[in-house]
Amino acid sequence: MKLDRILPFARRLLEKSVAAGDIAVDATMGNGHDTLFLAELVGDSGKVFSFDIQQAALIETEKKLTEHTLNDRATLSLRGHEHIKDIIPESYYGKLTAAVFNLGYLPGGDKSIVTTATTTISAIEQLLDIMAPEGIIVMVIYHGHPEGMLEKDELLSYVESINQKDAHVLQYRFMNQANNPPFIVAIEKR
Repeated sequence: MKLDRILPFARRLLEKSVAAGDIAVDATMGNGHDTLFLAELVGDSGKVFSFDIQQAALIETEKKLTEHTLNDRATLSLRGHEHIKDIIPESYYGKLTAAVFNLGYLPGGDKSIVTTATTTISAIEQLLDIMAPEGIIVMVIYHGHPEGMLEKDELLSYVESINQKDAHVLQYRFMNQANNPPFIVAIEKR
């Protein structure tokens, strides 16, 4: 298949946006895969700020970073992504080049704990305020559960309303797959 699948496409967008020395955000730490990926991209002089409300996510992410000796490149916060501006120091404002969200629930975790449109929209607004021009937000939207469907609908309504003078908004999805496959919404700050 020549078309990028969803997760590889998300990573390609992040690779285009993050260089050594940059600041990046993993807004939904989960099992730590994106935090690790971003920590590798930002290099020794960059920083990743990662958020999750579940202790299990923080423990798993810390374990991955330790295995790769990259703990010093990431700050892990046991808080929701709606607290981005509370955690990221103002000295990094304007230097943040990428953020990633995997929306839904923690794979292998408690499926009753899910992301919500309210907190995600708050995080997006904060990110757009503090990101560098051409900074990108990549959201992988998992909507194969009732709460995910609600979040998807509210998020799509919100991102479609973002002024094109402020950001470019892209949707990348496979249209003919069964079972509500995940898709990407990417927002590039202008």
